[in-house]
Amino acid sequence: MDTLSPALKSLSSKVQALELTPDGVRLLDQTALPNEVRYLTIRTAGEMADAIITMLVRGAPAIGIAGAYGVVLSARESQQKGLPFAEFKQQLLADVDRLSKTRPTAVNLFWALNAMQAVIDEPTDSSAKLLERLTAKSLQIHQDDWKACQAMGQHGATLVPKGAGIITHCNAGALATGGYGTALGVIRSAFANDPTIKVYADETRPRLQGARLTTWELVEDGIPVTLVSDNMSGSLMRDGKIQFVVVGADRITANGDTANKIGTYNLAIIAQAHQVPFYVAAPLSTIDLSLTTGQEIPIEERDASEISTINDELICAKGVDFYNPSFDVTPASYIAGIITEKGIARPPFQESLAKLFEA
Repeated sequence: MDTLSPALKSLSSKVQALELTPDGVRLLDQTALPNEVRYLTIRTAGEMADAIITMLVRGAPAIGIAGAYGVVLSARESQQKGLPFAEFKQQLLADVDRLSKTRPTAVNLFWALNAMQAVIDEPTDSSAKLLERLTAKSLQIHQDDWKACQAMGQHGATLVPKGAGIITHCNAGALATGGYGTALGVIRSAFANDPTIKVYADETRPRLQGARLTTWELVEDGIPVTLVSDNMSGSLMRDGKIQFVVVGADRITANGDTANKIGTYNLAIIAQAHQVPFYVAAPLSTIDLSLTTGQEIPIEERDASEISTINDELICAKGVDFYNPSFDVTPASYIAGIITEKGIARPPFQESLAKLFEA
């Protein structure tokens, strides 16, 4: 089976970032939004690696799903070429390695690739059988993510005060996941319970995921949203317009330190200054218990053009230097709770996160 079940699709957001089909992986090109809704068909593992690097697909859970689907594409391509089984497996391993080198911060990618690697390592002497198993595993990863996001939404919605103003950073919705969202999953579930909540999305410079993606996704799903600039959150909180902050995550360490889109740390500091609770929503696959603190998280640095130009036009003096980290780390001390599919972890996170994995 190469698609999500109709039951899951009917309950998901109208927005779907990616889907495995008989022809390849159908990707919604997120670099074209909101001006153009354009779908691309990715047919090889190499094309999938490029799609992840160039952020045609983005968001930690979605990157993990894309990586898993990339392994399936590798297996399909090798089978079509009629490679002997030994070469078939060798090519799979090479493509797993290639996919693992696309983006370093989001741990979901490595979690998903490790799951696919485990399937490759299972005893079998048939490329057809291995392709079947890899396809089943990739679809399970996608469906499990959707179910996890829905559970996160239900848990998180219980935290949102009636009529609350909620602000979120970047895009952690259906576009960034298997179809429901982490932070936006919480917002989606909260809105279903209480349509009087008011949602604010900040721009999220330099790639403007909040402005381009979050507002588009919420409008598509009929959830009212107000766009604000990144430097407006402090005044909104001072004026009593924000009672709840929820963001996604790309990697969470054992002590609760959280890597997310650059600017998240700023928002957390401002929230603490105004005594507004700051929550992180992420599946267990985003939690990396092998890392003790956020200082150990590898932070991706991206091309200078992302901050030096807008619409290919230079916006700064020639000759300046650039520093463009894609993520920052919010210390656990600023986080009121981490919303997962297994429940809400509270400080001290060293203990509460470990118990979620035990459960």
